[in-house]
Amino acid sequence: MAGDELEDTGTTLPRRQLGRLLRDARTATGMSLDEAAALVQWSRPTLSRLERGETEKVRISDVLSLCEVYGLPEERTAIARGLAEQAPVKSWWHAYTDLIPAWANLYVGLESGAKGLTIFQPLIVPGLFQTADYARAVDRLYFPDDTDDEIERRVQVRVQRQHILTRSREPTAVSAILHENVLRTVVGNQALMSAQARHIADISTRDNIEIRVMPFRAGIPLGAASPPFTIMDFGRDARGKQVVEPPQVYCEGYAGSAYLERRADVLTFRKAFRKLHQASMDPRPSRDMLREIAARRHDNER
Repeated sequence: MAGDELEDTGTTLPRRQLGRLLRDARTATGMSLDEAAALVQWSRPTLSRLERGETEKVRISDVLSLCEVYGLPEERTAIARGLAEQAPVKSWWHAYTDLIPAWANLYVGLESGAKGLTIFQPLIVPGLFQTADYARAVDRLYFPDDTDDEIERRVQVRVQRQHILTRSREPTAVSAILHENVLRTVVGNQALMSAQARHIADISTRDNIEIRVMPFRAGIPLGAASPPFTIMDFGRDARGKQVVEPPQVYCEGYAGSAYLERRADVLTFRKAFRKLHQASMDPRPSRDMLREIAARRHDNER
């Protein structure tokens, strides 16, 4: 839970995401900053600021011109335009029906670059911990109109995301609190939930993963209901000086996602997590509960 000392930066998530998209598009063409800037009649510093996410006022026509110069396909251009039209604010609500296509999952890109993730989930197993069967059962409910092939593609994306936990070099550090609701709420059937609980117990033995269960008896530690949230920490560059990306709080809801990066907001969620942490069981008793639940569900299914 490091990072409390970081100050607010002058950039915002939509601007950084836009800058990253345009920088990646430019480098894919082999163009230098000077060459690309000349094609749209900009100065090199102007384009450089845009790629760093430091341009407060972004003109849609300028972004579309760059997309055309880079030969971006229609779907990538739509994402760039959607990002450009977002207000440069520290708290950003990304609705699933918003200008940015729903399939352009910006969270996945942030998650893959994070050095550490701090997760609280009150009801559903976090995507990083889901088995393929659990993910499949959840997606069939949330995307009832999807074909079997579309569901399978979604499941595979979930499975691929989990590689950040098990890769041999610098796996992402995760500290997670799961409310007991997560383990008791049946998704699919008892056999599926038994396998899911056993999977969570198994991955909690990894050095980079700490999982705690907040039992029913803990009551309401915050005095109010808390949404599921993830705090993403990105660390500093190789020299330990510059922040790679400011910490982000991601809150997911049924209709969309909130991204918070104001220092005060990040600190609020860090404090909330500390209270939830104090109300939760230690990792070993949590693992014991997971294995006990897995065994009971397995026996009940027989």
